[in-house]
Parts: sequence; structure tokens; C-alpha cells
Amino acid sequence: MTSAPCRFVGQFAEFLRHMRARWVLYLPIFAVWGLAYTRLFVDPTPRVPVLFNWTPSLPYSVAVMHYCPHDLQRGDYVVFAFAGEARTDYPGLSGQPFFKIVRGLPGDTVTVSGRTVAINGQVVGTAKTHAFDRRPLDPIASTVIPPGHYYVQGTSADSFDSRYRTSGLVQAGQVLGTVVPLF
Repeated sequence: MTSAPCRFVGQFAEFLRHMRARWVLYLPIFAVWGLAYTRLFVDPTPRVPVLFNWTPSLPYSVAVMHYCPHDLQRGDYVVFAFAGEARTDYPGLSGQPFFKIVRGLPGDTVTVSGRTVAINGQVVGTAKTHAFDRRPLDPIASTVIPPGHYYVQGTSADSFDSRYRTSGLVQAGQVLGTVVPLF
């Protein structure tokens, strides 16, 4: 009768022999895991021009990114490196790429009435009271968007965007590129 640890070691050794004999099948899996780990923990900047959006913040799943800088216009889709006040509340978000729509340009007036946010008098969304992890969310303060800053927003009510003080306005230097949604 063999003990559980000995049986586990034997099964694990058999699995390693199986992997070694079929290494060609396992190599792509480990390559994808390695790239995902690197992207998540080392450098989150998108390096390829095709983006995959898995969040409900925008209705698009695949998009092509253009890295060349240009003046942003209202309605442009952008990817930017997150650098909001959430560094202390959500340190894992620092530098992460966000995919949003430009809703407000420098010189536009952002007003907040209760939790309803408007740009130049046109309502663009309502700020939720709490995040999914039940942390309270404060709406952005009323302001005039300063030069070199943009108000960005997703289409989902759950999108973490400029409606919230912890996310705030996006600086032009944070913008990684514009995006053309494919589908």
C-alpha cells in the first residue's frame, strides 16, 4: 500500500514524462501564460496594434490601435495608461491600459448635480455610489477641463472612467494612441 504523497509524486513524474514527449503541444500554452504574466505584472503597455477588449466598458471586442499622436476630438476612441488617484486605493491599476471614448475636450465645462455628470450642459452619465468591491466612489468635481486634459468615458454604467474622482481627467501624456473599433 502506497501513501498519498508517494502516489502524488509518481503521478506528477508521469505527467512530466507526458509533457516532455508532447512538448510541442505545451509550448504555446506556456508562451501565452508567460506573455500574459509579463503584460499583467511587468509592462502593461500594449505592444501590438490589435487590441482585445474583454470588459463591458465599450461594446467593441477587437480594435486596431494607431500609435501616432494627433489632436484628439470628441468621439475618438483612445487607449491610455491609467494614472488616476486610485494609485493608493487600487495600486494594481497604475499603468494599466484603459479603452474609452473622448467625451470632453480642453475648455469644456464639467458640471455635477448630485451624481449626474454633464459636459457643457449635456448629461453624459451618472456616477455610481460604490465600486464592485463596495468601496465608495465620489463623482468628479465640477471643473473646466484644463489644456492637455480630456474627459473620457465608457458606454457601460459600470465603466471606471472620468465620472469618478479616483479616475479623473486623462492627461495628454497618458494617451497611448487612438483606436479604430472593428467589431
